[in-house]
Amino acid sequence: MSREELQVAVGVVSNAQGEILIAYRPESVHQGNRWEFPGGKLELGETAEAALIRELNEELGLTVKRARLLIAINHQYSDLRVKLWVWKVDEFVGLVCSNEGQVIRWVPVETLKHYSFPAANNAIVNAIQLPSRYAIMGDDDLLALQRTLIRFVENDVKLIQLRMKLLSTADMQKMLEFATLVCKENKVILMVNSDLCVGDTSVANLHLTSKDLMAINQRPKVTGWVAASCHNYRELQHAEAIGVDFVVLAPVNRTATHPDAKPLGWERFQRLVAQVNIPVYALGGMMDPDLSLAYENGGQGIAGMRTFLY
Repeated sequence: MSREELQVAVGVVSNAQGEILIAYRPESVHQGNRWEFPGGKLELGETAEAALIRELNEELGLTVKRARLLIAINHQYSDLRVKLWVWKVDEFVGLVCSNEGQVIRWVPVETLKHYSFPAANNAIVNAIQLPSRYAIMGDDDLLALQRTLIRFVENDVKLIQLRMKLLSTADMQKMLEFATLVCKENKVILMVNSDLCVGDTSVANLHLTSKDLMAINQRPKVTGWVAASCHNYRELQHAEAIGVDFVVLAPVNRTATHPDAKPLGWERFQRLVAQVNIPVYALGGMMDPDLSLAYENGGQGIAGMRTFLY
């Protein structure tokens, strides 16, 4: 382990109500007077998972039964470089207690943005709030698109992108109004593709095409989420630099819609994901069983147009 880099295991722990456990850092420590997700530094020769299990037991009295890597973050502070191995704790036993006297609090996921975290934690907050499945609406007629949206919602997809290049302007507006209402009623995040709304700041959540991503030098001024489509490291790096919240990286596998596009494969997907500090969805030939592969290779989850139409 490099003495120039502090490696830390971090636990995103949720309770039966879906609330997230956070702890307050005292003024005397690095990045003090801020909230954090519990965890601690790796000991010499210790794996990130072993450190997570040990730290949560020592700090909180919890025994981790099941966890998976959520995101890995490299961050350079002015005085310290850190590597955060962030784990989503899906199952634990024990009653949470403050063994080290730290202030701890269970908070709803949607309120995390109101708490002050160290800068390295920003991507963690995004990853926690984002679901593991991202559905993309393909081009079709109005009624077919409406039916597809309903199927996605019925299949419990909580993140959907609206694309409808082939519709008339009038039908586009009808579909946007329909999708906005359905998604709001079902607590679904509705992303609107930038091809439909160039320069339109009234859109709450915007998904940038790779072309639109590379044409701008700052984050679009929308009130909600900003995402982007990426195909290589240059696009990923630019997305992170302008403050995009999450991206899709494609194509991981060969697809019928783009048979001539060279697939990245999981190995290259993993290498690219490791070089940025933002949640990344795998896109291209994805099926539900690929979700575990996406997790294993550092992804936030999977994305697709037909993936979730079962």
